[in-house]
Amino acid sequence: MDRTVPGLSIGAAEPPARSEVASALDVADLVIVENLCSLPLNPGASQMVAQVLAGRPAVLHHHDLPWQRPQFAGYPAPPDDPRWRHVTINEMSRRELEERGIAATTIYNTFDVGDAGRPGDRAPVAARPDRIEQVRHALGIGDGERLVLQPTRAIARKNVGGGIAVATALGATYWLLGPAEDGYGPELDALVGAATCPVVLGPPGGRGGVDIHDAYQACDVVALPSTWEGFGNPTIESVIQRRPLAIGPYPVARELEAFGFRWFHLSEMDRMRAWLDAPDTDLLEHNLAVASSHFSLADLPGRIAAVLPDL
Repeated sequence: MDRTVPGLSIGAAEPPARSEVASALDVADLVIVENLCSLPLNPGASQMVAQVLAGRPAVLHHHDLPWQRPQFAGYPAPPDDPRWRHVTINEMSRRELEERGIAATTIYNTFDVGDAGRPGDRAPVAARPDRIEQVRHALGIGDGERLVLQPTRAIARKNVGGGIAVATALGATYWLLGPAEDGYGPELDALVGAATCPVVLGPPGGRGGVDIHDAYQACDVVALPSTWEGFGNPTIESVIQRRPLAIGPYPVARELEAFGFRWFHLSEMDRMRAWLDAPDTDLLEHNLAVASSHFSLADLPGRIAAVLPDL
């Protein structure tokens, strides 16, 4: 980054001064506000940025909205201005803003889908059997044993108990990649203590040696059992990594699944077990084709361009 304004951070003791924000933004022709004016995690900073940007071209990119989180249900809708454009990462949020008098455009999260038959797509990162074996060995996963990866943090809406239930139903080890946050540590400890399947928390050997690609490649199943996500990047990341997905009941999951993905609901672990016993790679290739058609990074410039011309 070229400039840091500490008062814009979530945990800032005081919001930034107007002069700080104005000085940082005055050189910009267009300002993109990432979720700052969406969730009221630093209301003073949100208000200050909105004041400075009044009458100026800006894109407000909304990942989450106040009424979508119980603790923020009473907060108002994001600010609006005739010179701004609002972009949501799902249709549900776009409709909810529209109900509150704010016009928005949906641009779904996009991904480098690799070599899925699209001009300009690069070849996927090659699987490394030796590296996969190293990671699984470090996790204590033996030959023929199954590993369920939940590539999320541990907070209430991520439904860690649901991920443990997936691993238990599949006779697998459960691997939670991210840490506990927002005071969720005691709840996580209780869930792990009650689990009847093996549980691994965090990367083996700490945070330095295993990246997200290693984690996806090493697992047999990806679990995203969340009750709420604004999008849920593991939905598409699992597809790109050609891993089956156990998906939770969050509303936007249904919106994404409607594009044609073939995922396994949490209530379908018998079906997933049968698939693991006799994998059908057509399912994985079908999902990759859906991701390439609707969530490819190659299409993002055109989608962004549709929002910007009249700014």
